[in-house]
Amino acid sequence: MKSIDILTTAIGNSFRSRLRTTLTVIAIFIGAFTLTITNGLGTGINNYIDTQLGSIGASDVMTVTKPVETTEGAEGPAEYDPDAAAEVSANQGPGMTVLALTDDDFDTMRELDGVLSVEPAVSIRPDYVEWEGNGKFELTVSELSAGISVDLIAGDDFSASATEAQLVLPTDYIEPLGFADNEAAIGETVTIGITDALGEQHTIETVIAGVQEPTLFGSTAVLNDALSAELFDAQGEGASGAATEQFASATLRFAPDATDAEVTALKADLTDAGYAGTTVADQLGTFTTVIDGIILVLNGFAIIALLAAGFGIVNTLLMSVQERTREIGLMKAMGMSGARIFALFSTEAVFIGFLGSALGAGVAMAVGSLISSVLSGGLLADLGGLQIIAFDPASIALVFALVMGIAFLAAVLPASRAARQSPIDSLRYE
Repeated sequence: MKSIDILTTAIGNSFRSRLRTTLTVIAIFIGAFTLTITNGLGTGINNYIDTQLGSIGASDVMTVTKPVETTEGAEGPAEYDPDAAAEVSANQGPGMTVLALTDDDFDTMRELDGVLSVEPAVSIRPDYVEWEGNGKFELTVSELSAGISVDLIAGDDFSASATEAQLVLPTDYIEPLGFADNEAAIGETVTIGITDALGEQHTIETVIAGVQEPTLFGSTAVLNDALSAELFDAQGEGASGAATEQFASATLRFAPDATDAEVTALKADLTDAGYAGTTVADQLGTFTTVIDGIILVLNGFAIIALLAAGFGIVNTLLMSVQERTREIGLMKAMGMSGARIFALFSTEAVFIGFLGSALGAGVAMAVGSLISSVLSGGLLADLGGLQIIAFDPASIALVFALVMGIAFLAAVLPASRAARQSPIDSLRYE
């Protein structure tokens, strides 16, 4: 019997007892459906997080600060040190726990192994944004120089290095500012107001180069380098020379292909030099770990259901072996080897597993897409770009492989029993 004959015979044998096979397939269907949905949930959330990560920094960027030194082993509040307090940046409020960084600190960091560049992270606090007198609206900004990437839904000319001042607005600014839609805002010039150190307000004009959905971290506009520099200079007018040369944090870039060990070593070097470095992964590590943990628990329930379905396959095949004892004896008497018989019954089990996983995954994808669409237009409408349940072909293939693997393992006992049967005893079986 050739391999194709084994496959076609196994498929035909699977439907000999339709009711028993159907109940087994339903059990597999439940497990495959649950596993596909939970994997889709994890894929959807992680895709959204990966997209939103660009709104706070790139993977090859580290935010560096100078932490306040504490007395080792001391209990209670630290004693006031006027010299240390004098180092706190003028633009930091009381109670802040970060000391200012100066040019000397940047030079020290640039000398560390693995550091490609170090730039001060400036804090820009504009007052408002306005377009053609349609009202002034408060504006919160993010600087692209911190490694931020932008996922645009309108516009494609935004450039971090452009000499022209450019701005990316969140979608929720479009209607209030008076634009007809996202596309209508592209290329228009808006006015940004910002107050300097002496309380005088300046206005800066900039071009809208893109529109993006509000991110997971709020509705913030994105500036390119030219606009950041222009606003920072206007904001710093009237400030003392010392204040303009001090920064709360720095943006440190390292090689994009740096290994975890190299990043850890760089953090250790920064600590030894008196600084603290954190990456985007550090900032969101706990958040993503919790999500992955929840998905893992949900997957665990799905696997339990699949294991239960595996016992159903064992029962189905054991009964099938018993019912077909004389048939097995006849096949052996005609020269069919035990290995071929084992392959026949195990292929039957794998086919049942494939059938259950195909139905489960197919229905899960349809239901998941429907749920995601309903939630995106309702409960999760404020989280633009979030597809709560998304399906990755690799994850679907993994579900199929897992289910069919469990089915094969479940078939080992009954298939081995069939392969070991004596042809004489089998032909005598009543």
